[in-house]
Amino acid sequence: MGEVYYCGCDIGSTYSKAIILDADGKIVGQSLIRTGIDPEQTSRDTIGAAMKGLPGIKDISEFAYLVGTGYGRNEVPFADENVSEISCHAMGVHTVDPGVRTIVDVGGQDVKGISVDVDGTVRDFVMNDKCAAGTGRFYEGICRLLNVDMPGISELSAKATSVCQITSQCTVFAESEIISLLAHKFPPADVTAGIQHSVAKRCLTFLKGVGIVEKITMTGGCAKNKGLIKALEEIGHIKITPLSIDPQLMGCLGAATIARRKGMYLAQNKSGANGAA
Repeated sequence: MGEVYYCGCDIGSTYSKAIILDADGKIVGQSLIRTGIDPEQTSRDTIGAAMKGLPGIKDISEFAYLVGTGYGRNEVPFADENVSEISCHAMGVHTVDPGVRTIVDVGGQDVKGISVDVDGTVRDFVMNDKCAAGTGRFYEGICRLLNVDMPGISELSAKATSVCQITSQCTVFAESEIISLLAHKFPPADVTAGIQHSVAKRCLTFLKGVGIVEKITMTGGCAKNKGLIKALEEIGHIKITPLSIDPQLMGCLGAATIARRKGMYLAQNKSGANGAA
C-alpha cells in the first residue's frame, strides 16, 4: 500500500491556501496563491501547487480525505466535506499551540473573534462580514494610497513619532480621512500608525465579543503585520502569541487536520467491518 495523504484547501476572498498532511500528521506540501475569479479552478491550482514534488500521488482524487473551507468552500465540488473557516481556524491554531484560547482572525474581507475550547473546537465567535473596514482589502487600499507594499505598512508605522487619529470605521470614509491628513502634511509614518491603531481598536472589539482569555493569537494574512500586532497589544494591554507556522495557513491546516481525523476514522471503521465480516 502506498502513502496516504490528507488535504485541506482554504479558498479565501483574497488568497487561497492548501496544506497536505501524511498519515503521521506531518506537513508534506503547502501552497498560497491569489484567489482567481473561478473558485473551483483556484482550488485545483492551489492543491496542484501543494502537490508538486510529492511522491505517490498524482491526482486530487487520490487523497484519502479532502476538506474544503473558506469563503469559496462550497465551490470545491471534489471535496469530501466542507467545513466553516471558523472551525478550521480554531483547529489549525489548536494543532500548532493547544494552549491558545482566543483568536482574532483578520481575513481578506472580514474580521472574526473566536473562543477556542481545550479540544480545538469553537466555544463562541463573533464576526463582521458586511464591511471591509480593518480587513486585508482595506490594507490593500491603504497600500495603494501610500505607494507601499504590505511589509512597508508595518515598517512605516514603526517610524512614527506620534499617532494620527483615524476616526472613521468605514473603509471609504477612512481613506478620505487619510488623504486629507496627508494633504495637510501630516507625516506618512504618523498617519500609518493611526491606521494601525484604528484597525487594532476594531480587532479588540471582536476579541471582547467572545471574551479575552489567554493565550491570544492572530490569524490571517494581516497577522504578518507587526505594526498591527504592536498596536493591538498596546491598546488592549494584551500579549499576542506568535505561531510557529504561517498564520495565513491556519484555515487550511485546520481543514487538513479535520480531513486526517475523518479519513483515519473511516479507514478504521472500514477495516473493522471487513474483519467482522
